[in-house]
Amino acid sequence: MYVKICGLREAVHVDVAVDAGASAVGVVMNRTSSRRATDDEAAAVVDAAGGRVDTVLVVNDMPAADAAVTARRLGFDILQLHGSAYGPAEFAAALAVMPRVWRATSLTTATSLDVGALGEELLLLDSPRPGSGERWDSSVLATGAPVGQWLLAGGLAPDNVADAVRSVRPWGVDVSSGVESAPGRKDAALVSAFVRAALTA
Repeated sequence: MYVKICGLREAVHVDVAVDAGASAVGVVMNRTSSRRATDDEAAAVVDAAGGRVDTVLVVNDMPAADAAVTARRLGFDILQLHGSAYGPAEFAAALAVMPRVWRATSLTTATSLDVGALGEELLLLDSPRPGSGERWDSSVLATGAPVGQWLLAGGLAPDNVADAVRSVRPWGVDVSSGVESAPGRKDAALVSAFVRAALTA
């Protein structure tokens, strides 16, 4: 089970995620997000990861080419383009700079649930309002889940991730608000509990 802890801004939480057994950490650089990291914060997270886990830059309101340049400059392993604003041309522009690009979408806006449809390495299925913590009816995926490497996100938390994994069998899971004590503030105990619950599901 691949587990990504997203929305990190403090290097100390990288160690918490790694020690718990996470596979990746994400940094959000959307202009309007309460989890928006500065360049210095993003670089510190990447440095703290030290190659122990994948590092993912998450954007939804930055031109794809600019996002790819930013990801490369700050040393991220992966760029995650989040939302329907990114189409084939945007993915092509990003992939010209970053060899590993993920596509994040929701069931309501997805043009395709085929993993790799736009050249992406991995597909992430989120709620209609990313980062809101809102749960969505993932049971609709029981008979129509994507094939390949895909992450389930949206409203997951330590107390429900195991059931979600058993229900829809994703390749991995992603969490942000579900491991926070307040918007944008990660809680070390919740991070550890989430990873444990996901890995033992």
